Amino acid sequence: MRIVVCSSSEVQVGHSAAILGASGYAGGELIRLLDGHLAFDLAYLGAKRSAGMLLADVHPHLAGGTRRLGPADPDKVPPVDLVFLALPHGASAQVAGELLERGAKVVDLGSDYRLDTGQRYEAAYGGPHPFPDRLGDWLYGLPEFFGESLVGADRVAAPGCYPTATVLALAPLLRAELIQQDGIVVNAVSGVSGAGRAAREDLQFGAIDENVGAYAVGRHRHRPEMEMALEMASGLKRVSVTFTPHLVPMQRGILATATAPLVREADRVDLQGALETAYRDAPFVDVIDGSPQTRWVVGSNRALIAAFTDDTSGCAIVVAAIDNLIKGAAGQAIQIANLMLGLEEDAGLPVAGWMP
Repeated sequence: MRIVVCSSSEVQVGHSAAILGASGYAGGELIRLLDGHLAFDLAYLGAKRSAGMLLADVHPHLAGGTRRLGPADPDKVPPVDLVFLALPHGASAQVAGELLERGAKVVDLGSDYRLDTGQRYEAAYGGPHPFPDRLGDWLYGLPEFFGESLVGADRVAAPGCYPTATVLALAPLLRAELIQQDGIVVNAVSGVSGAGRAAREDLQFGAIDENVGAYAVGRHRHRPEMEMALEMASGLKRVSVTFTPHLVPMQRGILATATAPLVREADRVDLQGALETAYRDAPFVDVIDGSPQTRWVVGSNRALIAAFTDDTSGCAIVVAAIDNLIKGAAGQAIQIANLMLGLEEDAGLPVAGWMP
């Protein structure tokens, strides 16, 4: 650890941290946010294909560009208090275990340890988990519902971006027995940064501009995670979700629109009231009157949510907006790390976005 002297003359303890997967979009946001976090000292930046390059070569927008990226190899990571894993699917499973054995706490932004059983993992990803016996050792880290369990934890799986928006929108209404656990439909749109930084023909400007398309229809890997997290947050044994994601021509942001049959007659006041009660003490979730827009949350760790009723169909409609790279990835990982280390939950995280 180091001592960080703040401009306000307050003294805070600095926790040493490393990032593996520092060259990706989420990794870049982790660096940007942690560089401004008074309680963290970034001791190591690791990457795979970009190992050996300067930070300025892969993230020219960030300060401290003379820092050199090392390999994404746990053996190369110096002794640190906590490691953020921003690695592709399948790359965290072994690495996380090695880092834990060396005494580091781990926040995994990837999907390797988000699901609770081998069966659910195989349903999501089409193959067996390499260490199914370890799944139960990891905590699922959506702070608004499981924050107390994260305090002092040594390994936490950060939720996916689509599940974060969906669970924040629906879990309070399931808890309050306002909506049914079956027949839930979620349609969500995401900016292209949600697909990662790797070059792909279908993500080129000519393929995306002035175009909207659904993808992974009926088989998106986040659906099992949504159902698991909604079950955990609501206490129900089974929740069924039909999920369809769409790629839209914007850089970042997620807007999820969830529709669910009402359990009983209820109006918008009932729905908004349940959301407001659930998030009264949540520093990053705001329940608003109008329908949220992605532009209002981009650049922040904030989630905006609003509920409506469709009196003709007897359904609740809940709309949630988040920045997929912050509340859906790097910011939420830091929110989790704050709790793990006993810091203020909102330390170092932006609550205001940017416009236009």
